[in-house]
Amino acid sequence: MFDSLAEKLQATLGDVRQRGTLTEDDVSAAMREIRLALLEADVNFKVVREFTSHLKERCLGAEVVGRLNPGQQVVKIVGEELTELMGGASGELSFSPRPPTVVLMAGLQGSGKTTATAKLARYLREEHSASVAVAACDVYRPAAVEQLVKVGTQAGAAVYEQGTDRDPVDIAAWALERAREEGKDVLIVDTSGRLHVDEELMAELVRIRAAVKPHDVLLVVDAMTGQDAVNVAEHFARAVQFDGVVMTKLDGDARGGAALSVKAVTGRPIMFASTGEKLEQFERFHPDRMAQRILGMGDVMTLIEKAERQFEQDDALELERKLRRNQFGLDDFLAQLKTIRKMGPLTSLLGMIPGLAGHQLQNMKVDERELDRIQAIILSMTPEERKRPELINGSRRLRIAKGSGTTVQHVNRLVKQFGQMRKVMRQVGRGKMPDMGALMREAR
Repeated sequence: MFDSLAEKLQATLGDVRQRGTLTEDDVSAAMREIRLALLEADVNFKVVREFTSHLKERCLGAEVVGRLNPGQQVVKIVGEELTELMGGASGELSFSPRPPTVVLMAGLQGSGKTTATAKLARYLREEHSASVAVAACDVYRPAAVEQLVKVGTQAGAAVYEQGTDRDPVDIAAWALERAREEGKDVLIVDTSGRLHVDEELMAELVRIRAAVKPHDVLLVVDAMTGQDAVNVAEHFARAVQFDGVVMTKLDGDARGGAALSVKAVTGRPIMFASTGEKLEQFERFHPDRMAQRILGMGDVMTLIEKAERQFEQDDALELERKLRRNQFGLDDFLAQLKTIRKMGPLTSLLGMIPGLAGHQLQNMKVDERELDRIQAIILSMTPEERKRPELINGSRRLRIAKGSGTTVQHVNRLVKQFGQMRKVMRQVGRGKMPDMGALMREAR
């Protein structure tokens, strides 16, 4: 996510950060590099010009704060300005005191609007304990209704549809009445994808808005389209006033031009970001956290929130008990592995750790297939072998390798590494620091 932009900015600011003093020429040179990095990231030209101009003004007038040297102060200011560029505070939906809250989804064809509708439904159900319904008003795209029925049901939402033969304005009005009758907290209206130059479909969207009087209109844009996404948002802002943006495919956007431009161009914030294909890979967009990630400062808050959603307190206490009693087995290890994988791709999680830049993650070559291999090996063991790995002798290893579709070497490596991990856990449980030198010698 934003890897190429992050790498360029971090390289530029890395040089600035090391300087004990900064001249005006130093600041000007840094601004030129930042300007080039933003333009290469497909950020709107006017936005880049205003951003770097304001940034330079602040940097030249900045006083040293606390223990920060001038170079570190520049990095701090860049972070603040990036945060402000992307909207400052996180955007919020306007929940109605008299349900249902109505959210109208709009966007271009192919922007991922229908999937985003289902993802938003799941998010509201999981994060706000809301009873959610979705209305299928995309009557023009082949199989759009069937798609919403499928993904909406997977998201745990009620799906209101009347096929493709009725006027979408009538369907939206009918869905709103039904949502009221069934006591739904939220109704999300999925509309047809349209071109911003299609006056007829834009007029239809205006009529749907008038019929359901939404509390929020969200524009779905594809981050991968860069400046095209910003142009779309600008056209929609003139034709149908929207309240916020849902940015899809943000995980595949190495440049970041759309995310960095859309707020400055339209005045509307990014409220949500889709960060993968799965329904759960959808989250609120936090400008400050994204700025920190771009500058290589990580995103610890999002990492903590992901962990809190997956780890139950009772499970954590039971795990602590097993660690203290040296009862942690391969079944427990497998359970923890599955929980961590639910948080998202490992590369994405590592990107939230401060100090790990995009190029460093590429060099680490995180292979999700290795995790699949570990899972297959453990599942090929008997319950007793998982509890007591020391029982796994040569014949057992051969059987496990055949059952998991791996090799004896893979099984050997897992058993050895797990044994080393248990040694560390045992020492930590006794309040001792593990002998890492000895462990490294054993690993060779």
